Amino acid sequence: MDYQDLSQQIEDAFEGMSAQLKRAARYVLDHPDDVALLSMRQFATKADVHPSTMMRLIKELGLNGYAAFQEPHRLRLRTRPEESFSGDARSIQKRGTSSRAALLDDLLETEHANLVDLQHSVGYDVLIECADTIQAARRVFVCGARSSYPAAFYFHYAYRMFNDNIRLLDGHGDTSADNLRGIGPDDVLLAISVAPYSRMTQNAVNYAAIQGANVIAMTDSSVSPMVKEHNTKAIVLSTKSPSLFRSVVPAMTAVQALLLLLLGEGGDAALDELSATEAQLKAFGVYRVSGKAMS
Repeated sequence: MDYQDLSQQIEDAFEGMSAQLKRAARYVLDHPDDVALLSMRQFATKADVHPSTMMRLIKELGLNGYAAFQEPHRLRLRTRPEESFSGDARSIQKRGTSSRAALLDDLLETEHANLVDLQHSVGYDVLIECADTIQAARRVFVCGARSSYPAAFYFHYAYRMFNDNIRLLDGHGDTSADNLRGIGPDDVLLAISVAPYSRMTQNAVNYAAIQGANVIAMTDSSVSPMVKEHNTKAIVLSTKSPSLFRSVVPAMTAVQALLLLLLGEGGDAALDELSATEAQLKAFGVYRVSGKAMS
């Protein structure tokens, strides 16, 4: 039995399952990688069911033990094609027809787990080390494309309020390569990309590494090409999501953490730059106060 057939069998039998079997089956369908990589006890713990529930589910599917249940999932992991947005959307629609509240519960629970992973698996030492690397750099380059662009833009936007030695590789007019001009050993590139990985971001990492610059890769795997192909500092995030795209919440949180650390160590120079930024924004009436533009 291959993975698609097994998943279809679970979906077909779902409505007739007990509440506990439904909980286990839903977790199986939503987290196939966990089935492939975890022991039965580990998987049952993550799914919040008893191991005996997993055994009942496996028996109901006509399989002889957890190893037989794992094998289609392991084969999928070894041979899966590039991710399909249409396939993800189809799965969301199927689940949404049974319970929209369950979809939202799953989203919030998954995001919470992602942030717990950022705290415990990534850890503060990694974030502090990366902040120190940025603090010591002559110039800071930041790159993130497609779904990773918001995190890259936010870092650039907020960092620039208290330090002006930063460039955003935003690619306007196909100028991403131009914005990397002059990068060297005294500089740092913060590159943000998760699967499916952006070719533009990977090219930027390749070029920066060849030029001897420090590279900080904010990504979703220790075997991400940004990490595997170069000696880069890595912030490896859990980006699981039941939604269409990988979660952007961990990257936004990690970016905010770096900004917090950088501002905290910025001293009087950062405060002076921030005051100048505030004065300029006030002169342009950028924000509204009590219904009136600041002047």
